[in-house]
Amino acid sequence: MHTILGAGGTVANALSRELINDNQTVRLVSRKPVNITGKNVTWQKADLLNYDEVLAAAQGSTVIYMAAGIVYDATIWQAQWPVIMQNVINVTKATGARLIFFDNIYMYGLVNGPMTEDTPYHPSSKKGQVRAGIADMLMDEVKAGNIRASIARAPDFYGTDSLNSFVDMMVITKYAAKQTAQWIGDPNKKHNFIYIPDAGKAMFLLGQNPDSDNQVWHLPTPPAITGKEFMAIAARVYGVKPKFFVLRKYMLWLIGLFQKVVMGTVEMYYQYDHDYIFDSSKFEKAFNFKPTSYEDGLKELSETLYKPQQA
Repeated sequence: MHTILGAGGTVANALSRELINDNQTVRLVSRKPVNITGKNVTWQKADLLNYDEVLAAAQGSTVIYMAAGIVYDATIWQAQWPVIMQNVINVTKATGARLIFFDNIYMYGLVNGPMTEDTPYHPSSKKGQVRAGIADMLMDEVKAGNIRASIARAPDFYGTDSLNSFVDMMVITKYAAKQTAQWIGDPNKKHNFIYIPDAGKAMFLLGQNPDSDNQVWHLPTPPAITGKEFMAIAARVYGVKPKFFVLRKYMLWLIGLFQKVVMGTVEMYYQYDHDYIFDSSKFEKAFNFKPTSYEDGLKELSETLYKPQQA
């Protein structure tokens, strides 16, 4: 049985579709019911802060995918993520399942050059410090031989069905509506974006291949391009001019005075005014996986989730 902790989230939904399409037995675990059904699919309520609830939900698992997200606030992260990770580690030990943890790249901090699986942790933010801590918690258990687990890391993503991505919200939907896009940081700096369906497929492949255990994987992502280049592709797909304006750090700070979630992005601004180059060649070679190009991903979105609006 494949158990997804944090069901209902963007990556969890993409992974669920892959498992269901492969006729796997799937248990979806979250605090609220999710709108995903199938003949071999069950849902169970659990709060990841409650060990007993997580253990009950994960009984019988062969693979556990940890794909949950929590409120985008450093103080909440500091309080809750270590508890959640310890619960997940303990449940993994109790069930004997393999664990795949979907992670971000905050622990690397500001990196001069490509980020690889071997990049040392030098977090530049409170959130990055938390992510470094829980990644170490997990891999320390792996090194001790207590569990079989891997970390699957991804950069910023696009192609969500919940607008939980700044390029979905500030670029793609804007061009779909024939409006001016918004860009965070320096549009001349390079940045990678993973297409959400690719993330789901990659998580599925890790789950199907026990040989991938006990290591870090960067999920398949096309090469970094500048913000201007990304917006030019998006504008071409939607048949509009690549008009945009830049959101500077002080603007985010001012908006954050009224919207706490936006304030949570301020300490991450370094990711947008420096080059952000994510290397996924290890995964691509190991699984013979070619990431979806930005052109193809955006074209697909223009035909599905974010169709052009009629004038």
